[in-house]
Amino acid sequence: MRLKILLAFTAVAGLTACAQAATPAPKTDEEKALYSLGVASGRDLQGFSLTPQELEMVKAGFTDGIRDTGKLKPDEMNAVLPKLQELYKTRMEANAKREKEAGAAYLVKAAAEKGATKTASGLVYRELKAGTGAAPKPEDVVKVHYEGKFPSGKVFDSSVERKEPASFPLNGVIPCWTEGVGLMKVGGKAQLVCPPDLAYGEEGRPPQMPGGATLVFEVELLEIENPQAAAAQAAPAAPAQ
Repeated sequence: MRLKILLAFTAVAGLTACAQAATPAPKTDEEKALYSLGVASGRDLQGFSLTPQELEMVKAGFTDGIRDTGKLKPDEMNAVLPKLQELYKTRMEANAKREKEAGAAYLVKAAAEKGATKTASGLVYRELKAGTGAAPKPEDVVKVHYEGKFPSGKVFDSSVERKEPASFPLNGVIPCWTEGVGLMKVGGKAQLVCPPDLAYGEEGRPPQMPGGATLVFEVELLEIENPQAAAAQAAPAAPAQ
């Protein structure tokens, strides 16, 4: 069963690579559904950081699987599963190291910006717009608009784009948010630059959130809500613990 799952996973990832290289953009709903399946599966392989040559090998395995012309027997493929797991672990660790090094440089730069403050925990906080309301306590439920991005500028989450603010208990999210939003007042807007140990740590949450990643958030504190009222809402979740 384990081998079948792995082969299916690899096959779909190979299909994604082929689709990106050789096929036009999907048009029909069926094509879009199949393409989305491939993209989702391909993203799960991002941690391998495949070279072009390795990607070709994955594509070859996919093709052989479809044609039932595999060059390895099932027991041979089972035998190399530990190697695949070792490869994944090694590359994820290398990726996390690179992310952490790049993030450390970004944190230094962010802390040097006018108006920025680096707290004892390592959070870099910069007020973008002063609030005039109350400041939330950790046990409060807050409503915010936010945009999260990597130091590269790539956006990974945005309630602004969804056009729907998020509500959550302040002590139920990543430490960076608990501390950073706690420094704000209602009506205010701030930038939070979060080192990995205040976000998702060395492991991250692949594939969307790589290990060791420094995260940059722009947060607007809209209001402090009644906890019971907030619990009844179905707003998108903010960065969870």
